[in-house]
Amino acid sequence: MVESERSNQMPLTVVVPGAVITGRLAPERLWHERVAEVLAASDHLKPFAALFTAPAAEGGETGPRPGRPTHLHLHVARILQGSYGLPHTGGMYRIAIADVSSWTVGDLSYSDQ
Repeated sequence: MVESERSNQMPLTVVVPGAVITGRLAPERLWHERVAEVLAASDHLKPFAALFTAPAAEGGETGPRPGRPTHLHLHVARILQGSYGLPHTGGMYRIAIADVSSWTVGDLSYSDQ
């Protein structure tokens, strides 16, 4: 459902080897667009933005793939470590569904103090 909509409002927390990650589940294309925006805004990383904006019709790696999704795409996401969420501003994470050992709908609480 997330892939068929352009919604990024579903909060999700997952447990993967070595980390608990909480954030907003986003459609793959929307996630790629956001990564491209962040890279394009950086003088040093700008050349990498094209890797995330190549149209799927031209053989690029971006865009929704047919069939069942193989990865979760989270944005405004944080790795929970103790009572802290890292990075403070939230990040972009792509997680293989096969690596998820457990999950819950919703953001887990953490403290930035």
